[in-house]
Amino acid sequence: MKKYDHKEIERKWQLRWEKDGTFATQDDASKRKCFVLDMFPYPSGNGLHVGHPEGYTATDIVSRKRRMEGWNVLHPMGWDAFGLPAENYAIKTGVHPRESTWKNIDNFRRQLKMLGFSYDWSREINTADPSYYRWTQWLFLFLYKHDLAYKQKAPVNWCTSCQTVLANEQVVDGRCERCKSEVIQKNLEQWFFRVTKYADRLLEGLERVDWPERIKAMQVNWIGRSEGTEIVFRGTTHAAGGAGKDYSLTVFTTRPDTLFGVSYVVLAPEHPLVMELVAPDRRAEVEAYVKATQAKSELTRTGLEQEKSGVPLGANVVHPLTGATVPLWIADYVLANYGTGAVMGVPAHDDRDFAFAGKYGLPVTYVIAPPRDVAQARHDEGNEHAYTEPGYLVNSREFDGLTSDDAKNKITDALEAKSLGKRRVQYHLRDWLISRQRYWGAPIPIIYCETCGEVPVPEDRLPVLLPDDVDFRPTGESPLTRSVSFHEVNCPRCGKKARRESDTMDAFVDSSWYFLRFASPHEGERAFSSHAVNYWCPVDLYVGGAEHAVLHLMFARFFTKVLFDHGLVPFDEPFTKLRSQGLILGEDGQKMSKSRGNVINPDDVVAEHGADTLRLYEMFMGDFEAAKPWDTKGILGVRRFLDRSWVIVHDVVHQRRDSVSDALRRALHKTIKKVSSDIEACKFNTAISALMILLNDWYEQGGGDKEFCGAYLRLLSPFAPHLAEELWALIGNETSIALTPWPAHDEALVKDETVFLVVQVNGKVRDRIEADAGLEEEDAKAKAFASPKIAPLLEGKRILKTIVVRDKLVNIVLQ
Repeated sequence: MKKYDHKEIERKWQLRWEKDGTFATQDDASKRKCFVLDMFPYPSGNGLHVGHPEGYTATDIVSRKRRMEGWNVLHPMGWDAFGLPAENYAIKTGVHPRESTWKNIDNFRRQLKMLGFSYDWSREINTADPSYYRWTQWLFLFLYKHDLAYKQKAPVNWCTSCQTVLANEQVVDGRCERCKSEVIQKNLEQWFFRVTKYADRLLEGLERVDWPERIKAMQVNWIGRSEGTEIVFRGTTHAAGGAGKDYSLTVFTTRPDTLFGVSYVVLAPEHPLVMELVAPDRRAEVEAYVKATQAKSELTRTGLEQEKSGVPLGANVVHPLTGATVPLWIADYVLANYGTGAVMGVPAHDDRDFAFAGKYGLPVTYVIAPPRDVAQARHDEGNEHAYTEPGYLVNSREFDGLTSDDAKNKITDALEAKSLGKRRVQYHLRDWLISRQRYWGAPIPIIYCETCGEVPVPEDRLPVLLPDDVDFRPTGESPLTRSVSFHEVNCPRCGKKARRESDTMDAFVDSSWYFLRFASPHEGERAFSSHAVNYWCPVDLYVGGAEHAVLHLMFARFFTKVLFDHGLVPFDEPFTKLRSQGLILGEDGQKMSKSRGNVINPDDVVAEHGADTLRLYEMFMGDFEAAKPWDTKGILGVRRFLDRSWVIVHDVVHQRRDSVSDALRRALHKTIKKVSSDIEACKFNTAISALMILLNDWYEQGGGDKEFCGAYLRLLSPFAPHLAEELWALIGNETSIALTPWPAHDEALVKDETVFLVVQVNGKVRDRIEADAGLEEEDAKAKAFASPKIAPLLEGKRILKTIVVRDKLVNIVLQ
């Protein structure tokens, strides 16, 4: 018998699949479709490490099973190729990002093919290719046309080293997550997409998708829908030698029931009224505080662990219901671009406000009493914390004694009657800032003309190509600003000399619609074929890391809903089913990283143990969505399983075995049922365990014929496709195993012949008896009553009733 040589076998079948186009996909409306998609990778210079193939292996297993079940499967791969990492690498090495990115893609493609994934490589896409970003630009113009893309000045996170805008999630402890440099706040003209217009629909859609609850919860929290009340505080500005100007401040609160506990009102340092309201003797201190705030990121300012700071303005407003004077402050934990840029401070009933008031000696007035003590307000001196739960109102005039819920409505009614408040829904979600002052991204297709103003590039002039005559080193403005060729353009409307927009788009824009492009990747006249998208989409199974739970998934859902609203797609949720793989950790239990020296290169594992072994091991390590440490001993055990499969199938062929015992046949059909259901549930580890148990039974009992071998190999093939193909050919088959039917189990053979019935008397277990499976109720009772352990307990007793659960339980209830 020839030795199992994984190198020879895997290369042989990879070449065969490619030559035969085994996994090429055809649009065939007569067949039921299944679109299985990976979150496509960013092609970094480091190539894959063993954590990457985990999700890819899972989708490949599902795709292979679906094909064998007769589905028309779309399983494509592409590259999220634009973005900051490639540009930073280019700056560091002097190599143009196009050159380094294309080289990285070649390496990634080689590694993925080495692992035997059944991708349709004819549909490969690259977001940095003009044939792709032409349509990213078209989608920008589509949003612009429908008033969903706009430009305005806004405070942004600015990395002092990368010299570009960062999303909040890219700022960690006030520093850039990539280069660790300080992040400051900067006011810039930026392009935005109106994601907030879709806030409620983004919430509602989560109820209709099969996603992990934790991912849904993260999106719900990010959208942050709050029902509350807008409250107006009025005041008068300072005026030298005369009457000041009346003004009003609007705050939003979800706790209008605490209004009578307001001790102060806080404005964001950037609020436009700050310099109008500040008292002359406070101006210098306020200006210094505002300047210091500009150096802090939003996450730093709002972090719960950060000590709160503020400065009084020396101005006051009037309480809308009591007429009392309320002092004005500024504090950096209030953001100008969230809500109204002003909040009311209620120290007795908010932990943050309580700490702020304690630091600056502001009054603390308790106006909500706990339900257990309606009469006693918690306003005594010496309280050491805020009371943040609902309760009953106290110290709130005519509203005393009301519950918090009743008071919210009645206080809001009172405010509305005086035109000093109204009900409102507010969201944490903010519009999507897409401008990037970097080179390696899709140019924003807008032209600025002194005569015509802001002019969109005509669709027939797309793509707006990235120029090559660019020094992409960061200077604080977009590198495209310094390209002469890029800005040699005339206005599309009046023909006069004009200038292009020099910002590029956030790379998340590219990945927000790529799944649609896979349906018709070679379409030249439009972003996607309606016919192809109507057939293939939405995505039936989407697999990727939980780190994309908010931004990527939210933006893809936003794009889909916009396209749905305008009749371009017939669905408004892009991913029907979502699963997230857990991290594969180093053998030290830490996250894999070059700095820790614990990274495992899949090239090395495949060379030593084989691609099938790597695939099988990663699925066998543990629960798919849990974090799991790499274990070299574990991978050796999986390789031994494949070696044994090789040996036993050869034994069947060469020894011409043709017998299968009833017990082994039953074990096979139970395994077919188990593996089939486990793949559907993404329980790949238990599916593999079932295959291992079947192989052990087979090895111990001997026997087996080609039909038995064929069923076993078809179950194994999604997990270890190269070995399965080789052994499938060995037992006399010419067609690829990937194109053969998935085995079906016989329900009669799956059922156990005998079971153990638990027998209870008055709910207490008294015996376990063996019985034929499927025993009728009266027969089960008779067998239980006749048990030597049960019969004595029934003597002289009256049986009130007997409860029978088929094949499981007999419970005898005595008087």
